[in-house]
Amino acid sequence: MKKLFALILVSFFFVSADIIKFAPPGSNDAPTKIKATFLYNFTKYIEWPEEYKQGNFVIGVMGSNSLYTDLNTFFSTKTLGTQKYEIKYFAKASDITKCHMIFIPSDYTGPASDVIAKVKGKSTLVVTDKSGMAKQGASINFVSIDNKQKFELNKSNLAKMDLKVSSSLVQLAIVVE
Repeated sequence: MKKLFALILVSFFFVSADIIKFAPPGSNDAPTKIKATFLYNFTKYIEWPEEYKQGNFVIGVMGSNSLYTDLNTFFSTKTLGTQKYEIKYFAKASDITKCHMIFIPSDYTGPASDVIAKVKGKSTLVVTDKSGMAKQGASINFVSIDNKQKFELNKSNLAKMDLKVSSSLVQLAIVVE
């Protein structure tokens, strides 16, 4: 049974661009499609504090209108328990309001350190797409290895944000400190 569960998890997370099945309407960007699927699955394997389990589940996107549009479409019909997903666009760190997750794509031109500082002390999962960010404050960072989308996970950064991560997710990650 454990092997079957692990196989199912792997199929959700380790996908390559040439076999991805999900496609947000209007998007032709395979990496964006893959990342949307990853972000969705991260929400299932990370536990937020009790006060974050009411209202909408808010995912912030830094500085990428096309990614915001794609994620808004992808998450529009999904829920996390009783919470509806809400995608918010932030042009700069000072615009950030309360979020469960904030995604900093590789094309964000502002300092990622400002975004990380803005959510410090809040239970916000910081997901990045820039080399080295899991060691510089992000909890999860996307990496591409052998043409496959994978992710780094920093457990101490998750703990600082008062987030609990499933051991199943840790097993699928490249753990960094």
